[in-house]
Formats: sequence, C-alpha cells, structure tokens
Amino acid sequence: MNEDWKFEKRRSRLVDELREKGISDERVLAAIGQVPRHRFVEQAFLGRAYNDEALPIGLKQTISQPYTVAFQSQTLAPERGERILEIGTGSGYQAAVLSEMGAKVFTVERMKGLFDRTSPLLKSLGYHVKTRFGDGMEGWAAFAPFDGIIVTAGALDLPETLLNQLKKPEGTKSGGRMIIPVGPRHEQTMRLVMRVENDQFESIELDAFRFVPLLGKTVG
Repeated sequence: MNEDWKFEKRRSRLVDELREKGISDERVLAAIGQVPRHRFVEQAFLGRAYNDEALPIGLKQTISQPYTVAFQSQTLAPERGERILEIGTGSGYQAAVLSEMGAKVFTVERMKGLFDRTSPLLKSLGYHVKTRFGDGMEGWAAFAPFDGIIVTAGALDLPETLLNQLKKPEGTKSGGRMIIPVGPRHEQTMRLVMRVENDQFESIELDAFRFVPLLGKTVG
C-alpha cells in the first residue's frame, strides 16, 4: 500500500524552510512540495528525507540538499516545455523537480549502479525523463541544443563540450544557460553561464557550495 500521504506535512515544512532561506520562486517551491523525496532516499534514512540535508545513496554518492536543488532550479529558471540537460542523475530527485516544473528533462549518469536504480524509479513515479548511462562530460549531442544545462557535480573548469550544446541566441531569443559549480574538491562557486553570441559566453559567480567532483568515463 502506498503511504506517501504520511510525508505530506514534512514536505510542507521543508517548503516553508526553503522559503525562509531565500527561495522565492513559487514554481520551484511548488515542485519541491510535490516531489516525494522519501522515494529517492535509502530506507535507513526515511526519517530524515525532508530534512534540509544531503544524504548517502550508496556508491559514495549523495542525494543533494533540498536547498541546493532549489537554488540551482531557481537560478536556471526553466520555462515549461524547455529542454533541460542534467549532468549527474544521481538519485533522480533533481530531475524530478525539473520535470515537475514542466521542463523536458534529459539526464546522464556515469555510474551504472545508480542508473539502473534511478531510471526505473523515475518512470514508476510518472516522470517522463529521458535517461542515459554515459559520460556526462560529453553531454548528450543527439538531443542538443538545450535551453538549459544543470550540472550536479563540481567541475574544475567550464566543460567546452557542454557549452557548445547550449542553444545559440536567435534574433530576440536568448541563448541557453548553464548552472554549474566550479572549483576544487573542498568547495566550489556556483556559476551561471549564458550563451550571448554563437561563440561568446557570459558567466556570473554566485554562492559557494560543496559537490562531489565531476568525473568523466563510466563506472559499472
């Protein structure tokens, strides 16, 4: 029997907490309020599923802190129907939030163990997310260009391959944008990168965060 209803009040309290911490985009808050985060965590951590904290999901990976997911989603600001590429599917929680916001989500995971777990989970929960097992550093050229790219692991620099898969500006329409944490392992600075010309990008530095490192090659 599905007992998701037991978590509704906890999810509502999490939304209130995120609002107090500065998340103001009501579309993001509504998505956080809908996605059952407890379905994306391990059984041992169910009681902490709606705490604003990262939690282990196995294979030395974590489900991101809800504030981090909300911050990246708010900064990327996907419009309904936009094509968004996620690098690092992980637990699938971020992809679910973006999907709940109405984005067309494409996500790449390099760890086979996570891919095999997350891909069917997203489908079972009704999220129409295109998933792929592969090297996220290569993006997903078959579905490029993208309106937005969200990277959920820390990069040492801006990956040129991903920049080139952002949509080019056309007339009055803006080019694609990417939200990505950049910096050494112990701490990264979140950056919003926008494609302003065919071969020109602008980057804005935002807050400091800590992510697992962005790595190439597949595992598993």
